[in-house]
Amino acid sequence: QVQLVESGGGLVQAGGSLRLSCAASGRSFSIYPIAWFRRAPGKEREFVAAINWNSDITGYADSAKGRFTISRNNPKNTVFLQMSNLKPEDTAVYYCAASTEPQLSARLPRNHFEYNYWGQGTQVTVSS
Repeated sequence: QVQLVESGGGLVQAGGSLRLSCAASGRSFSIYPIAWFRRAPGKEREFVAAINWNSDITGYADSAKGRFTISRNNPKNTVFLQMSNLKPEDTAVYYCAASTEPQLSARLPRNHFEYNYWGQGTQVTVSS
């Protein structure tokens, strides 16, 4: 079992920045890709960014490129999402997701169904 706990959400003005954290516990050594998704009101859950737990390989949604940076601190079992130049359309609940499937060790899936562990989410609200 893997437990994921997000933190760092809040209210920020457009153009501002936030850093989200995702703390992994339990069998975190068995994680391969770990990702951030978000769900805005009335919209489907969407991929934001992902990182390989054991390498520096990253992937981003087009909406996140150039503004968001995903990184990890393995000794602390934590993944971060640094968000800059935030826009009102970034308002959503942000979720951390991880997969422990070995066949995903070299991939960064963008489909939510490929991740088998999820956090409870943290709200990000960007005011205009």
